[in-house]
Amino acid sequence: MLKLKVALLAGLLFSGAVAGSSVNAAKLDPIRIGMIDGLSGSFANAGEAVVRNLQFAIENINAAGGVRLPDGQHALSLTTFDNKQSVENSLTALKSLADQRIAFMVQGNSSAVALALTDAINKHNQRVPDRRILFLNYSAVDPALTNENCSYWHFRFDANADMRLHILTDVIGDDHAAKKVYLIGQDYSFGRQVGRTARSLLHQKRPDIEIVGDDLHPIGKIKDFAPYAAKIKASGADTVITGNWGNDLTLLIKATKDAGMALKFYTFYANSLGAPAAIGDAGVGQVRAVAEWHPNTGGKDSDAFFRRFLQRYPDPQNDYVFMRLHIMLAMLVDAIEKAGTTEAGAVAKALETATFSTSFHDATMRALDHQLIQPLYVSVMQKKGGAGVKFGNEGSGYGFKTERRFASGLTALPSSCKMTRLN
Repeated sequence: MLKLKVALLAGLLFSGAVAGSSVNAAKLDPIRIGMIDGLSGSFANAGEAVVRNLQFAIENINAAGGVRLPDGQHALSLTTFDNKQSVENSLTALKSLADQRIAFMVQGNSSAVALALTDAINKHNQRVPDRRILFLNYSAVDPALTNENCSYWHFRFDANADMRLHILTDVIGDDHAAKKVYLIGQDYSFGRQVGRTARSLLHQKRPDIEIVGDDLHPIGKIKDFAPYAAKIKASGADTVITGNWGNDLTLLIKATKDAGMALKFYTFYANSLGAPAAIGDAGVGQVRAVAEWHPNTGGKDSDAFFRRFLQRYPDPQNDYVFMRLHIMLAMLVDAIEKAGTTEAGAVAKALETATFSTSFHDATMRALDHQLIQPLYVSVMQKKGGAGVKFGNEGSGYGFKTERRFASGLTALPSSCKMTRLN
């Protein structure tokens, strides 16, 4: 029954169909979602993209009748808290969120922040059991969050860094032109994890590859990556692996382009937030990204969903879709309806085994560690309009074409999670 309900909700959300009348928020209190993330500073563009996706998903859900509880239909509403990418600011925002009795918190653009928030929510929920908070994580991909630091109150809707790297290194394993690899990342928990795991996986899958550099740089503080580009050039690298995101990725790739290097980039996020335009022609056939979905995955329903997003946000620079955010809210709504309440413990129990399905995507929440299991795509940058590249990215004239699709069963990894559950 849960799978059927999520599939029906997903159909409404992704098709644009409206079931029943729009929610009248004046009649019943809205169900509030609090977003804690960076909305100013170096990574404001990443936070703003999240807000657009959340608002679009919420508008669709509300137009389809909102959330049905025993007392009637409730609208969803979004409240944002700008943490300026700071752990301290995030914990202050969490206190404000808790004081406002918001039961559902979403965050993603920093694993360091996510780890701190998970610990704080664990303590809050133990201390104030009648005002518990559920943490829905859309982008913080440090594997620890669903391994040694897993929590009953935390659910991750993105593939973790190890899952993404297993897929990327499978592709590199078949790339016989890759001989010398340079590892570079942001100097915090996630960036360090990417470097360690990439080194280990390359040793297993391609022991002939030489790792010619391994660098970490301060997150969000480097304005000129030319010195790093010079080091990459001097190393003789033909391939770069990076988990960089936001301006740290855009500026890195631009610096290597300006240095005249024809490198292959294997990335988590090169298909978004200014990177395609910054890369330009140098990225065609060279730059790859891994994600749960991209606009050129194909199929009329996938195309229709993306076109509806473009209608909602017609400015080309705003066209980046986080499919996992739409999945996250669809699954949350169904879990609330199944639980018949917004109480975080009951909703967590329903969300543990939720399954999502549309004609073009499927996902399952793994109860063991609260890690969403879903297909992953590796796509390669090409010029818009070429075969398999119907849609471009951010008005850049470039898009991404599916190179390989990995089904859900190929993306799941074991977990060391030892979760304490509610009785």
